[in-house]
Amino acid sequence: MSKHNKFSLAVVQLRVSKIKADNLGRAQKLVKEAAGQGAKVVVLPECFNSPYGTGFFAEYAEKIPGESTRVLSEAARDCGVYLVGGSIPEKDGEKLYNTCSVFGPDGKLLVKHRKIHLFDIDVPGKIRFQESETLSPGNSLSMFETPFCKVGVGVCYDIRFAELAHIYAKKGCQLLVYPGAFNMTTGPAHWELLQRGRAVDNQVYVATASPARDESASYVAWGHSSVVNPWGEVIVKAGPEESVVYADIDLQYLADVRQQIPITTQRRNDLYSVNSVQEG
Repeated sequence: MSKHNKFSLAVVQLRVSKIKADNLGRAQKLVKEAAGQGAKVVVLPECFNSPYGTGFFAEYAEKIPGESTRVLSEAARDCGVYLVGGSIPEKDGEKLYNTCSVFGPDGKLLVKHRKIHLFDIDVPGKIRFQESETLSPGNSLSMFETPFCKVGVGVCYDIRFAELAHIYAKKGCQLLVYPGAFNMTTGPAHWELLQRGRAVDNQVYVATASPARDESASYVAWGHSSVVNPWGEVIVKAGPEESVVYADIDLQYLADVRQQIPITTQRRNDLYSVNSVQEG
């Protein structure tokens, strides 16, 4: 597979409502807009077809394949892009998962990432949220190939776990994508910091896709979807409102950074290592 040195990535910061059909229709429209601007890889936000909250997951959940993934598959095929389909509440038997489906430009499902770290936090006086009240965790790592580079996938809270990003990078991923909905407490504190940390630790590009901020929602997303380069610089960042932002993923620049600061070859594997216990 011949590798291209540079490609355009788009992050769609979608405004998510309680009406699933509207969410799907607008997602489709914005993916088309992004492709029209030359994007080859398009990323949608976490929980893009449904409001985010333990009270909504069961009501909006679908099997995969199902209505939402059919829309994603068609959008990827019609636009000829790699589409990282944010995430949706997935129903499988009695269990619910927070699942990101990725489709290729032929409309085929490439990988399905079930969020592996559930968002269970309690910051007194600020926010308490327990995904595990309704969701089950996935149990596999998720990567996919493109003609440009290999891509690793995580969902939201997965970004807090440096080990996951490190393993993806070790397995050859040069871009990590994290659809995620941080909130008004963790957003200003950690959202950008975590992205820059994952990028600079592993000398990779990191892209995140948040829903747009809706002050009237029960869970208010931070927004500020971003792309960070391997030097740790934020190269593009959305505001809080619905928008599409674009960045060039420059793999020659990534190679240059790794040559200048060669941490990948300087690791003391004789002293420590991070390994995956089970393959996805």
